[in-house]
Amino acid sequence: MQMIAQVSLLVPNYDQALGFYVGDLGFELVEDTSLGGGKRWVIVRPKNSQGTGLLLAEPADERQRARIGDQTGGRVGFFLFTDDFAADHKGMLARGVHFLEEPRYEPYGTVAVFCDPFGNHWDLLQPSAPEKIPSKL
Repeated sequence: MQMIAQVSLLVPNYDQALGFYVGDLGFELVEDTSLGGGKRWVIVRPKNSQGTGLLLAEPADERQRARIGDQTGGRVGFFLFTDDFAADHKGMLARGVHFLEEPRYEPYGTVAVFCDPFGNHWDLLQPSAPEKIPSKL
């Protein structure tokens, strides 16, 4: 069996990123280990999830720094599935998460695009049924 365990996400600062992902989105901090020299191994993921985590990574150089918030060329790059869109959307709005659109209803479910403070675009998505999720979102 194989699975994607983590996806690396460039962030300008570990603590600022934790403030958003743990504080505003309510993710859990899975690991925060010092690697020396100011580098850390920081993993977050949605609470009560055993799925893929985000490895929050500060850039090592200017080339990487330039990619913060634009790792996917402006497309939605991250998909946060929920089983209660209305409650999660309301809670995220109350905690100051910036949505780029009003919720919309698609054949595959209820969705709204939000962005993190660094410019990465995310879908908050409640699938209508697993078989209706398109292979190309």
